[in-house]
Amino acid sequence: MAVIDSWLPPSREHWELMTYLWQFFPLFTVFQWFDDFYPQGKTSIHSRFNVPGKIAWAIMESPGFVCLLYCMLTVPATQGIERLPAANWLMAALFSIHYIYRALISPLLLNPSMSPIHLFVLLSATAFQVINGTCIGGYLAGYGPTTQQDWAGTTIRIQVGLLIFFAGFMGNMYHDDELREIRRAAARKQKRKAEAQGENGGEAQVDKVYEIPQNGLFRLVLYPHFFCEWIEWCGFWLIGGLGCVPARNFVINEISTMTPRALSGRRWYLRRFGKEKIGSKKAVIPGLI
Repeated sequence: MAVIDSWLPPSREHWELMTYLWQFFPLFTVFQWFDDFYPQGKTSIHSRFNVPGKIAWAIMESPGFVCLLYCMLTVPATQGIERLPAANWLMAALFSIHYIYRALISPLLLNPSMSPIHLFVLLSATAFQVINGTCIGGYLAGYGPTTQQDWAGTTIRIQVGLLIFFAGFMGNMYHDDELREIRRAAARKQKRKAEAQGENGGEAQVDKVYEIPQNGLFRLVLYPHFFCEWIEWCGFWLIGGLGCVPARNFVINEISTMTPRALSGRRWYLRRFGKEKIGSKKAVIPGLI
């Protein structure tokens, strides 16, 4: 049953149109280079349109893998495909693993707290996820390689891509946890202080505790979790092959929207902590930017 007739799941014609137009997404990120407005996380604002951070994050990050899996379960029948190649399911699994961690496990189970997220960010990110998940899902579900023969001779490429993907994924999780530890440590400190004063420590509120992380790639850049995520999706692209347009679009689109956010974030760190404490740390790519 179609959610939106010929769009979700997409017909081949609409999938091709969507995938073609999606490559122009970087044009819509131009404003990010000139305006630091991004009401989420460190730069969240007080607004009646704010949504609690954990709930907003889960809502806006989940549609990608949901749309992809929906395509995987519906498109093949429309194309007369009885069984998709194992490599298609491998890529679908990798995409889903990342976003189940990022959309559900990370905010709902691991993060001690999250600042509010503005409705504008929630809606923008949701739209990104729906389009991106549908483009990649359509490719893997029947509009890309559909037989084992289509994947012939790609074993080494897939293996190298998997190594790159999981190296990036592990790096992303490691640096995410370094950020979480700042708030966990602040919560422990506040609880000990409350107990020493004979108060009920309860659950410490640490939404606005910020420090400069020092471990791992944080020694070189302020947003290594962004950088590791790019590595991860480059591995994903390699698995699909350089001609996998949806995966290529995903990598380019992520870099185009996350780079100005990282540069804006570095300016935030400079204002808050000063140039002496930030030193020579770049924003996102060690030694470059």
